[in-house]
Amino acid sequence: MASSPLLTIRHAALLGLIHGPAELLPISSSGHIALIPWLARWPSAELDPALRKSFEVALHAGTAAALLIALRTEVKSAVADLDRRRIALILLSTLPPAALAVAFEGQIERNLGTPGTVATGLVIGSAAMLIADCAPQERRREDAGAIDALALGLGQAAALMPGISRNGATLVAARMRRFCREDANALSRHAALPIITAATVLKGSRLARSGLQRDLRAPFAVGVGASFASTVASTWLIGRVERDRSLVPYALYRFALAGLVVRQLRKDRQR
Repeated sequence: MASSPLLTIRHAALLGLIHGPAELLPISSSGHIALIPWLARWPSAELDPALRKSFEVALHAGTAAALLIALRTEVKSAVADLDRRRIALILLSTLPPAALAVAFEGQIERNLGTPGTVATGLVIGSAAMLIADCAPQERRREDAGAIDALALGLGQAAALMPGISRNGATLVAARMRRFCREDANALSRHAALPIITAATVLKGSRLARSGLQRDLRAPFAVGVGASFASTVASTWLIGRVERDRSLVPYALYRFALAGLVVRQLRKDRQR
């Protein structure tokens, strides 16, 4: 089976396997997908930014499909409970990231996927997580209103910067709005699925119109399959995040990863 010299089937599979657990934890899946090829000096680090983003969205599609299956009971319950109020809240949570993506998609893809900007996103997200971790936990998801939905939307908009983490940013937003840990995680998931699905449909339709070069089709397909499988195998991590007393361990990991990137950048400059 042929593979692109820039994106091999083996590397696509490894990135897909990493994507599942990285998406379920507040550590930034997009940051890891950008940094791992760069740190490992894989050729895929040289992919065109738009193509690299398309591959990332394809991995998100695998993850979203897996979550819809693994969390089907929760999804069915959420759909059954839909009413005008909940639909309005979903729209409010998707409006900020959608508007920002439409207005600045090209600039974001070209300028915010570099190792330095990803490291910056990791640090910013970690600092926000440490602050949000101190917020009181006293509200239930049923109490969510328009301001809460907008806060989740702003978190998702911030997560367009690789390294911030959509999961982390929406958890920060929910925690800062004083939602209990389990409810904050549920709100984060419910806010993420519509925007991930919309991005997948948009990028997928563009790829269908422009066409994906033949030697990239197999790596893309393998990456999606690996992302799906790793997400299904990692859904227990959702409960782990909900049970954890603190976001501090995730913040510390992110700080450490950012430090590794800074160290490598310094080495590269000295060469």
